[in-house]
Amino acid sequence: MKTTKFIILLLAFVAGISFTSCVEDGKFEVPNALGTEENAAIAKIQAEVTAGTLTEISIANLKGLLVSGQVTQITSDIYVKGYVTSSDQTGNFFKEFFIQDAPSNPTAAIKIVTEFVDSYNKFNIGREVYIRLKDLYIGEVRTGDGVTAIGGGEFSAGRLGTLTINQTTAHVFRNANTEEIIPLVVKFSQISNSHVGLFVMVENAQFPSSLVGKTYVDATADFDTQRLLESCDGFGYTNFILETSAFAEFKFSVLPAGGGSIAAVVSKTFNGSDLVLALNKPTDVVMDGARCTPLDANDFEPVFEEDFEAMTSTNPLGGNGWITFTEIGRFNWRVLTSTDSGNPNSKIASMGAFRSGDASNISWMISPGINLDAQDLEFLNFRTSNSFSDNSELEVLISTNWDGNSATVKTATWQKLPANIVSDSENYQNWVDSGAIDLSGFSGTAHIAFKYIGGDDAADTIDGTYEVDNFKILVRK
Repeated sequence: MKTTKFIILLLAFVAGISFTSCVEDGKFEVPNALGTEENAAIAKIQAEVTAGTLTEISIANLKGLLVSGQVTQITSDIYVKGYVTSSDQTGNFFKEFFIQDAPSNPTAAIKIVTEFVDSYNKFNIGREVYIRLKDLYIGEVRTGDGVTAIGGGEFSAGRLGTLTINQTTAHVFRNANTEEIIPLVVKFSQISNSHVGLFVMVENAQFPSSLVGKTYVDATADFDTQRLLESCDGFGYTNFILETSAFAEFKFSVLPAGGGSIAAVVSKTFNGSDLVLALNKPTDVVMDGARCTPLDANDFEPVFEEDFEAMTSTNPLGGNGWITFTEIGRFNWRVLTSTDSGNPNSKIASMGAFRSGDASNISWMISPGINLDAQDLEFLNFRTSNSFSDNSELEVLISTNWDGNSATVKTATWQKLPANIVSDSENYQNWVDSGAIDLSGFSGTAHIAFKYIGGDDAADTIDGTYEVDNFKILVRK
């Protein structure tokens, strides 16, 4: 099967992909500190934008063109710009670099694969880069790894090839300015596929005590070594993987024994199965302070809890101040008696789209109002299970401006919480703890919502069921 396809700018517009002009205020400064050729290339981009023959596409919209398993040639007169987040100076990256859409508070990043080595000499961290995309390609370097990259052709069926030296020189241009890249502060539990390529920082981080004295790379490793990281998060630890190349200059540096922070680029393992962090340099690990210790659950007590036992087995669920709202479809949250061995004969809240007959089902279950001003430290905790969740989704959201009326659910401001939700692969009999979700950053009266997103599609791929139990708001005694 031929996997290369062509994109025409008109079709991109039809598909709903929005393009933006080069510079909103019309200002464009040509760099003077670069070579004549790059100055001329930037000046030409400016002239073509002014003439309307060249259009900018955002990194997010460019990534939207990816079809996993295919290599897509770009035939439109478009370009993308961004700021370099990775560096091969220490050998931890090779023939690739990432750019993100802003020096601070970025929202998207993309990988550029090139035959250039020691690219840090030209594409240094923070350098603003412009890429003419016509005749280049979008795809995955390793088919199905989910990492969108810009390359120079199709290496093999469905696999993106690197930009040659000539292609890189002809299409990738530096602007004169280099900005400071401010790391996006996140928790390990918050990192997702959308962060790939972004430069992030995790605080309250450390290596487990069992790794103290070990080096970044195992002495017997031929390629990459993965070291576990941990961060104190509520009443326990959240974990993530640091992956380091056997070719990194700092490979035999000893892991720090203290606690602190780590700043790195979010990447993926070779086959794309797991998210990892990759260091630009070892000094981005600042762990010379005291190691963190999780909060003691014995120091906290519930100020609000719901186990659904007092509710009748109704459809839809109701009572005790809880509200359900069906945004799309017919099915809604209901109360059932669990038959799971991990939660036998317990009443639970359940929502699934199986046999609803609706291609899309979106349903909300919202808690009563909780006063977050009565104490200075609150945590949310609950358990979830599934019944073949089948790629349906469960989001946990918080709002401090919802008025409690089902008619205004969609117009209120909701923020996603970093809860640990049961995965598709988990056995349906098992119940998964959400972890302790810190609510101390919110004030006023808050409502917690469980938003189910699925549907009874013909392929039965998003019609699964989610179950919730043992909802608690915990505060210090």
